[in-house]
Amino acid sequence: MKITILVVFLSICSLDVCFSQSPALRISISKDIELIRLSDHTYVHVSYTEMPPWGRIASNGLVYTSGGEGVIFDTPTNDSLTKALMHWITDSLKVRVVAFVPNHWHDDCMGGLGYLHSIGIPSYAQEKTIAIAESKSLPIPQHAFVDSLTLHVGKEIVVCRYCGAAHTVDNIVSWIPSEGVLFGGCMVKDLRSETLGNTADADLAAWPLTIGRVLAAYSTARIVVPGHGAVGGTDLLMHTQVLLTKTK
Repeated sequence: MKITILVVFLSICSLDVCFSQSPALRISISKDIELIRLSDHTYVHVSYTEMPPWGRIASNGLVYTSGGEGVIFDTPTNDSLTKALMHWITDSLKVRVVAFVPNHWHDDCMGGLGYLHSIGIPSYAQEKTIAIAESKSLPIPQHAFVDSLTLHVGKEIVVCRYCGAAHTVDNIVSWIPSEGVLFGGCMVKDLRSETLGNTADADLAAWPLTIGRVLAAYSTARIVVPGHGAVGGTDLLMHTQVLLTKTK
């Protein structure tokens, strides 16, 4: 598989590590999937899919590695893109993926779960995600948690936490303490967003409370990764709060 590596600049000066001064590495696997290296251990995977009626949409997930092990947060939207991502992780990073965690039940979070199960990757999800997957005849994550989940990756940990309903009733956040990285998923909007996007499955009453809990719990986060769009800092959480006030 031919992989092209490009150096790009991200204008994210709100972070402690300013990417406008320190270029991030953008790795192109194909026209439909690429990665952005946030650090030696953390990568955003970005996949592109046609999603009517919105058109071609870029969706974010996360890859974290430590001590030869890795965990994936969200898959691309289908098995073929997930397979390409897995090949890159195993071939280029030389790590063994020990866990997969979806942010919520939508395709842009667990559309490739069937493929991960076929190659023996264990999956973990909030119990509401599992219940929804069962009700919709989707691939079902194997291990449930209620409030929080701590996974060991190499010598480090990642913590997945349910803070309440927002973009969906089951959405979570995932925190990597050693990196100061918070994967907020689709409950968090990037700074260019002028709307909340797809709210078909949202709880608009609970969303402001949930974002408030996330901001209080992870106010020290250096990097916040939204479900779509550019990464930033905790200003993404505050921007989401502003957008939520405009929906009232």
